Amino acid sequence: MIDKKRIRREASKIKESIIGIRRDIHMHPELGMEEKRTSKLVRTYLDNLGIKNKIIANTGVIGTIYGRDPKGPTIGIRADMDALPILEANNVSYASKCSGKMHACGHDAHTAILLGTATVLNSMKDELPGNIRLIFQPAEETTGGAEIMINEGALKDPDVNGVIGLHMEESIKAGCIGIKYGIMNASSNPFEITIKGKSSHGAYPHEGVDAILISAYVLTALQSVVSRETSPLNSVVLTIGTVNGGYAPNVICDKVVLKGILRTMDAGLRKSIPKRIVKITDGITKSMNASFDFDMYEGYPCLINDKGMTDLIIKSAAEQITRENVLMLENPSMGVEDFAYFCYNVPSAFYRLGCRNEKKGIVNSAHSPLFDIDEDSIEIGMITECQAAVNFIFNFASR
Repeated sequence: MIDKKRIRREASKIKESIIGIRRDIHMHPELGMEEKRTSKLVRTYLDNLGIKNKIIANTGVIGTIYGRDPKGPTIGIRADMDALPILEANNVSYASKCSGKMHACGHDAHTAILLGTATVLNSMKDELPGNIRLIFQPAEETTGGAEIMINEGALKDPDVNGVIGLHMEESIKAGCIGIKYGIMNASSNPFEITIKGKSSHGAYPHEGVDAILISAYVLTALQSVVSRETSPLNSVVLTIGTVNGGYAPNVICDKVVLKGILRTMDAGLRKSIPKRIVKITDGITKSMNASFDFDMYEGYPCLINDKGMTDLIIKSAAEQITRENVLMLENPSMGVEDFAYFCYNVPSAFYRLGCRNEKKGIVNSAHSPLFDIDEDSIEIGMITECQAAVNFIFNFASR
């Protein structure tokens, strides 16, 4: 078994260089499936370490560190790489140089941490009775790059026996991690409702069917699905995010498009609530001489942590940062996370890496123009991932 102090020493040696990589990526953010510069940076770094790697899923990268027994167990470690279409407002030396694009969710740090983890684990590969699959994923924020990577073989050759992943968490102080058993993140279903009425002159409203007025009734009624038709013990969020319709102030509108998203943590509700949306919308539109179209799309599934892999992360983190700094989260997040696709393919677990530091003023939420991280959290991420990988390989190999 590899000494945990050795892992800390090796991570400490490269901490500043990995922070530098994080800042470089932060200054050059790329949106989902546009991560060409980031992919090149990752591949060049892995090449310099002598780690075999290749492009997958358009801009994704997978690399494999082969241990002393290439036929031994393989653990996957995933980092997402994409940024968000947000104009950064931070006054820092490493602020985004790409106007309207920003790493406002910490994916720059995720990528840097995995490169650091690769460096440490590669230095001890000859002592590992198994392998590490490095998964640098595109498009977590948009099209769900995880599923695409899996479909293109990210968990094959060699077969990956388990996957771990992390995400920066601004509500947890740097130096701690947060994790829970079972559901970590909700599922999502984007949808679109098109209300179809009839246009007329604004002076003669009786000759038309006002789609704007009807959409207002639909909007109000849909909120009752959560507030009055769903148990308060079940977590459901029904959001209408955009409303588009109308041509001029003196014209009765003939079409309004409502776009929203449904977030659930229960498979039954995920199936039943869309039926209620349709029934409510149908009743209102028919009663007001209109019609509608409804389209719902399959979003990300629930992210459900495997018990054994969750135990692995708790034990491994405790060895490196002490058990008191491993926080057991009470509630899952209603946000979605496409790491869920890994969970549906192999035993996997996802945890939150604390990056909050009130003394440094690092308190702003993700997906905001002022989001930033306490960079000391990068070392915590590296040693946790390394310890988990080492424990997984040795424990699996001894079965």
